[in-house]
Amino acid sequence: MTSPVVQDNQPRKTKFTFDEAVDVWLRRWCGQFQHEIAAAYVINPRAVNQVLKEIAHIGSKEEAARRTGRTA
Repeated sequence: MTSPVVQDNQPRKTKFTFDEAVDVWLRRWCGQFQHEIAAAYVINPRAVNQVLKEIAHIGSKEEAARRTGRTA
């Protein structure tokens, strides 16, 4: 017999904080794919894409570069 499906009722993230957006850049530069980053944050991949296209959290790329000593 199969086990019943249990709904978790946990609220899902809809937006990144600025620090999370910086982490998105760091993860991307380390080679993670957008869908992997989204899965790690339990967020829609569109939110990751908006950060990487610099639609959301403008300046997060520069902050991530500053933290790693990398040129944005």
